[in-house]
Amino acid sequence: MIPRYSRPEMVAVWSPESKFRIWFEIEAHACDALADLGVIPKEAAKTIWKKGGAATFDIDRIDEIERETKHDVIAFLTHLAEIVGPDARFVHQGMTSSDVLDTCFNVQLVKATDLLLADMDALLAAIKRRAYEHKDTVCIGRSHGIHAEPVTFGLKMAEAYAEFDRCRTRLVNAREEIATCAISGAVGTFANIDPRVEEHVAKAMGLVAEPVSTQVIPRDRHAMYFATLGVIASSIERVATEIRHLQRTEVLEAEEYFSKGQKGSSAMPHKRNPVLTENLTGLSRLVRMAVTPAMENVALWHERDISHSSVERMIGPDTTVTLDFALARLTNVIDKLMVYPERMVGNMDRLGGLVHSQRILLALTQAGSSREDAYRLVQRNAMKVWNSYQTSGDSEVDFLTELLADEDVRKYLSETEIRDRFDIGYHTKHVDTIFARVFKDS
Repeated sequence: MIPRYSRPEMVAVWSPESKFRIWFEIEAHACDALADLGVIPKEAAKTIWKKGGAATFDIDRIDEIERETKHDVIAFLTHLAEIVGPDARFVHQGMTSSDVLDTCFNVQLVKATDLLLADMDALLAAIKRRAYEHKDTVCIGRSHGIHAEPVTFGLKMAEAYAEFDRCRTRLVNAREEIATCAISGAVGTFANIDPRVEEHVAKAMGLVAEPVSTQVIPRDRHAMYFATLGVIASSIERVATEIRHLQRTEVLEAEEYFSKGQKGSSAMPHKRNPVLTENLTGLSRLVRMAVTPAMENVALWHERDISHSSVERMIGPDTTVTLDFALARLTNVIDKLMVYPERMVGNMDRLGGLVHSQRILLALTQAGSSREDAYRLVQRNAMKVWNSYQTSGDSEVDFLTELLADEDVRKYLSETEIRDRFDIGYHTKHVDTIFARVFKDS
C-alpha cells in the first residue's frame, strides 16, 4: 500500500487510529453487556466509555509497550488502563485476543466494502452513460483478434455494465458473509463469557454473531471475500485490456483521454500511450495476488494458530486500498474515454465487405446449396479479398464484386439477393433487445 495508488478514505479504514478505536469500541460494548448481566459494575462500564471514548490513543506509547510485551492486544489494553484507571480491570473479562482482532478485522472489511460498493456504483453509472451514448455506434467485433462481424461500441459497454453489475452482487454477498463477530473466549466455548455478550457486541458493531468460532472466526469467509475481490480485479483487467487493444496505432478506435501538457514518452514526443489501462492491468494482478494466501489461511491448526495473521495484516489493507483506487481509475478512464466512430467504420471497411460472409453462406444454403459447397464458394471469394488486404494493408478487392462475378454463386443467388446481404443494420437489429435485458430500469 503506497500513496501513489491510495485514496485517503480507504486508507483511513486501516489506519492505526481507526484500528485502536474499533478495538476500544469492541471492549466497551462488551463491558456494557457484562454490566447488564451483573458481571461488572455498571459505573465501571460508564467510566470506561467516558474516559476511553474521549481519549486519543497514543500510537507511539502502544508501540513502546508492545516492544516489551511482544503482544499487540496486551499493549493496547495496558495503554487503555493508563487512560481509564482502576476500572480498566473490568475490560477484556473472559475474552481472548482473537475476539478483538477478528471482530475488528471484519468491521474494517465491512467499512472497506461499503466504500468499494460506492466505487462500483460510480463505475456502473459511467459505463451506462457511455453505453447509451454509443448504443448505435457500429464497430467491428473481433474473435481471436481477427475481424468477425459488426457490433456496436454501446454493446461493448453494455457487456461491461452487466459484468460489473454481477460483480456488485458478489460484493454485496461477500459483505454479508464477512460481517460476523466473535466474542467467545479461549477456544470458542464461552466458558468465561456469556454468549449474550457476543450478541450485544455484534449488534452494536453492525455485525451478526458467528455461529461457531474456534477462538477465531472461520477463514473460509475471508477466502470467499478475497476471491470476490480477485474476480472484480479480473473484470477490471478485461475492460482495461479491451481499451488497450482499441488504442493500438493500427486500430485506434478508442483512446484514453490525453490532457494538455501530458507526455507519452521521455524519448519520443509523438507517443500517446494507454498508461492508465496498463496500470489497471498491473493493479489487478496485485489484487488477485491476495487470493491464494487467503485460501491457504483456511487450514489453521486445531482451534487456532496465527499463521493467517501476518497474511491478513497485509492483504486486508493492500487489497482493498488497491481495488478502491483501481475502480476509481477505471471510472475516470470510462468517463473520459475518447471514441472514434469514423475510425471504427474505416477499420470495418478495410476488409472489403468480408464481415458479411456468414450471411452469404446462409443464403446459399437456404437457396439449395449444401453447407460444404456454400462454405467453399464463400471462402474462395473471401480469400481473394484477404490476400489483397494482407499485401497492401487495405483490400483492393471487393467481396461484393467478387461474389457477383462468381458464376457458381450466381447459380443460387441473384444480384439483389447478394446485395441485400450487405446491410450493416442487419447485425444491429437486436441491440435494443440486449439493452433492455441489461438496463432493466431504462
